[in-house]
Amino acid sequence: MPAPSFELWSIEGNRQRLDGGAMFGNAPRALWQRWTTPDEEHRIPLACRCMLVRDGQRTILLEAGIGAFFEPKLRERFGVVEPEHRLLSNLQTAGVRAEDVDIVVLSHLHFDHAGGLLTAYEEGTEPQLAFPNAAYVLSEDAWQRAEAPHARDRASFIPALLPLLKTRRVERVTGERSTLLGEGYRFHYSDGHTPGLLLTEIEGPGGPIVFAGDLVPGVPWVHAPITMGYDRFPERLIDEKSALLEDLAGRGGALFFTHDPEVAVARIAKEKGRFKADRVLKAPIHLHLRGS
Repeated sequence: MPAPSFELWSIEGNRQRLDGGAMFGNAPRALWQRWTTPDEEHRIPLACRCMLVRDGQRTILLEAGIGAFFEPKLRERFGVVEPEHRLLSNLQTAGVRAEDVDIVVLSHLHFDHAGGLLTAYEEGTEPQLAFPNAAYVLSEDAWQRAEAPHARDRASFIPALLPLLKTRRVERVTGERSTLLGEGYRFHYSDGHTPGLLLTEIEGPGGPIVFAGDLVPGVPWVHAPITMGYDRFPERLIDEKSALLEDLAGRGGALFFTHDPEVAVARIAKEKGRFKADRVLKAPIHLHLRGS
């Protein structure tokens, strides 16, 4: 059976500014400020980038970013830059209406990856799902974590979201494949950041592309020892990341970055025992992955 063909775009959602020390974990500021420039509040710029995929007749969105669901006070607290729902407007610019999205794949349900599923904040109005016709794919463990979060990450979840998702078709996957997505997609899993982090791999003739989620938020985190202060088990995450990077380097694979402020995609290479981002593609990108 021939491999499917894909058309792939990077689509920007709302941007954030978060504390640089939190984003780089135990890396000292003297190191991480070589990679990015903090503002006067020590916050660094971060994208909330999504991947848009067309595979024939279907329109598939990998993640939804942070969106604009926060009330103004919380929007300021969590460093959300724009008040409007940028993902929806940028999808429209790409010729995709919210109602055109068939499937949304979520790496996990933290608000900076799933908040864009909700309509923008309006005082006195309850949020609704922004993609009215979509089905959803995420891991069983990520769903369970959102239903019963630990005190350490309870504030990372959106209480209003799960009840809304329960009204739609949701596939909670446990293996490498999805019934909804079918051929051409497979999953990797990671528990170091949060239980059941789902990393979607798209097959391409030049090598796979993996949506890196919070396992590898951007180019600086390709260096295996660099983790975030938000990670649940940093040592486990380093082992999981190293295994994925080794696999991709051997297969000519690439990562799609959700939080890197400039780079959307990079091939993974290994040089003198260290992984590096190679052949980087800055956002926005539009790729054609032809089936064989």
